[in-house]
Amino acid sequence: MKNIIEFMKRNYKILLLVGILSAGLWSFIPTQKASGDDKDKMLIELLSFVLEKGHFSPIELNDTFSKKAYASYIQSLDPTKRYFLQSDIDEFSKYENSIDDMIRSKDLTFFDLTYKRLMQRMNEAKVIYTNILAKPLNLSDEESINVDYEKLPYAASKNDLEQRWRKQLEFAVLSDITDKEEIQDAEKDETKKVIKSFEELEQKARKTTESNLNNNFGFIAELTREDWFSIYLNSIVTQYDPHTYYFSPEDKEKFDVSMSGKFEGIGARLQKKNEGIEVSELISGGPAWRGKLLEQGDIIIKVGQGNEEPIDISGMRLDDVIKKIKGPKGTLVKLTVKKVDGSVKVVPIMRDEVETEETFAKSTVVNKDGKLFGVIYLPKFYQTFENRANRDAYKDVALEIERLKAMNVEGIVMDLRDNGGGSLETVVKMTGLFIDKGPVVQVKPAGGKAQVLPDTDAKVQWEGPLVVMINNYSASASEIFAAAIQDYKRGIIIGSKQSYGKGTVQNVFELNEFVRGNQYGDLGALKTTTQKFYRINGGSTQLEGVKSDIVMPDRFSFMETGEKDEKSALPWDKIAPADYQPLSVNYDKVIANSKSRIANNENFNLITENAKWINDRKEDNSISLNYATYKKELAEIAEQTKKFKNLEKYKNNLTFTSLPYELEIMAKDELLKEKRERWHEELSKDVYMTETLNVLSDLTNKDIKTTLVKTKKAKKGKEKLASK
Repeated sequence: MKNIIEFMKRNYKILLLVGILSAGLWSFIPTQKASGDDKDKMLIELLSFVLEKGHFSPIELNDTFSKKAYASYIQSLDPTKRYFLQSDIDEFSKYENSIDDMIRSKDLTFFDLTYKRLMQRMNEAKVIYTNILAKPLNLSDEESINVDYEKLPYAASKNDLEQRWRKQLEFAVLSDITDKEEIQDAEKDETKKVIKSFEELEQKARKTTESNLNNNFGFIAELTREDWFSIYLNSIVTQYDPHTYYFSPEDKEKFDVSMSGKFEGIGARLQKKNEGIEVSELISGGPAWRGKLLEQGDIIIKVGQGNEEPIDISGMRLDDVIKKIKGPKGTLVKLTVKKVDGSVKVVPIMRDEVETEETFAKSTVVNKDGKLFGVIYLPKFYQTFENRANRDAYKDVALEIERLKAMNVEGIVMDLRDNGGGSLETVVKMTGLFIDKGPVVQVKPAGGKAQVLPDTDAKVQWEGPLVVMINNYSASASEIFAAAIQDYKRGIIIGSKQSYGKGTVQNVFELNEFVRGNQYGDLGALKTTTQKFYRINGGSTQLEGVKSDIVMPDRFSFMETGEKDEKSALPWDKIAPADYQPLSVNYDKVIANSKSRIANNENFNLITENAKWINDRKEDNSISLNYATYKKELAEIAEQTKKFKNLEKYKNNLTFTSLPYELEIMAKDELLKEKRERWHEELSKDVYMTETLNVLSDLTNKDIKTTLVKTKKAKKGKEKLASK
């Protein structure tokens, strides 16, 4: 998720913190040329010091901390439990309660032991899978594999480990055979169709699987000891919270590039989950977004370059997967993904330059029941601090509001779905477009008092009906905006049960700046949580997020998603509320009307049924390794999901139109025209937007009590005149 770090650049308390840390670290001055071990020891000392002094909620380094860091580290080294034996774990476990002590003494014994043992086990694993794949596999026995690796015990012996590899390889081969059969069956030209026997497909699948593993192991072989040490360090620092992360020099460089927003690839953001690499966001206008096949929540299983055989990425690091997916404009990548419903699809994507223009605010108008409404979509709260003349979300949204007002819209939808956050300064000013001046959010540093960040401009850009759309992926700054609108009763929040639940602020510390006369080389950087933000009602958005006034079902309705899904997330808490005055508004009737419509809407009922089905299947981790049974299971899943395909056929019969200024540009710009037509097409198939517009239509009815800000503004106007 994107992080609100820009505010930190203007927060003197953080500057003071950096100064204190720097002063405390003057003792970290190398007196002679450093070795690799010396650098590792320096990093341990440096990170533990910065976290102790700079993290919002420092953790006591004790046995409890050690156990969590130990478990995280071992899981990172062998997530599918295909390398270590139980005897290895027994040997490692004597250090389970000692990581805190080893941090204090800068002891590398545990890391050295696990690193050397992992290299040994990986070499042995290559021999195992090569031998197994050298001859045909028996896919007729009634066996199964459990893919819930987290609950799986470690292999008791080398023979047990070989059997585990055999089952994993049989699963991979079965998957590949059925993929090839699906492609074979899809060939419509019967004269060109080549029907291969099961034996031929099995042989080719084994070769493909071996090639995938060889490539994977070759990729792993390129990792240096420094790369593995970074994994060890992150198993320690992420215990503080999931957004605290150590960037090695190479990772820091990639982080800087990602912050620039310019790259060539598929236009998707990925995150590491227990079950694999998950698509967390599609960048609007990017190749994956345009292709319409990749979706949020998809788990990437394989990556293929062009027409080459795809490579299995199970157990691969996130950074390494990204390297394989990114590539030059005009090249093809094929992603094999597991959909949320359990089906497996191959998604071809032609890499391209990701258009940064589509990260900006955009608006459209729609006529519903004789009323004209405006929709503003904001993908993030962007701002360029280096050049104030550049575009920022606050100025862009203000301009879109003026354009919509010129068209006499009766209500506005702020669409913040999938908005991962951005600038804190920007969200404070943007909230001010919809409210009279007053507090917007509270920010609290570790051990300090909460600072109220207010909108100081009494001007209200939009005084009419307002509905804010959120979903599970609306995070950080978007949660601040939605929370403020909700606390002021300025509008209605509609969407998922709750937003993402990220109520923390991060700052990036360049570690090189803390060491005088540095002879260790580049030490990388630490991104760590330094503050929490709170609603003006005093409650944190951490974990709980913003709860929608009107909940619309989605496929994650019965699953824990967002910050709650993170093991080391900071807790929810509450501070004193700020001094603010909610509007005198009663939305009860509007909310009741919407809930009634949702309950009786066949599409929402089908979405709820789909969500329950997905939730029921999430514990089904046993997969048959018998070819006939495996095919039958796939067919049953496909049959069960047929009814949910009707959701893709939905159309709301509403016509969305670009604003006049944009229509003029579109007459000359075919690419912009294509993007807007695609967006409008999506909105016309969006059942969530349909209900949101129903709510907005209800808000404009005369029998709804919606005393907005005009009364307050009129009073202030009289006060100003009286004082002149």
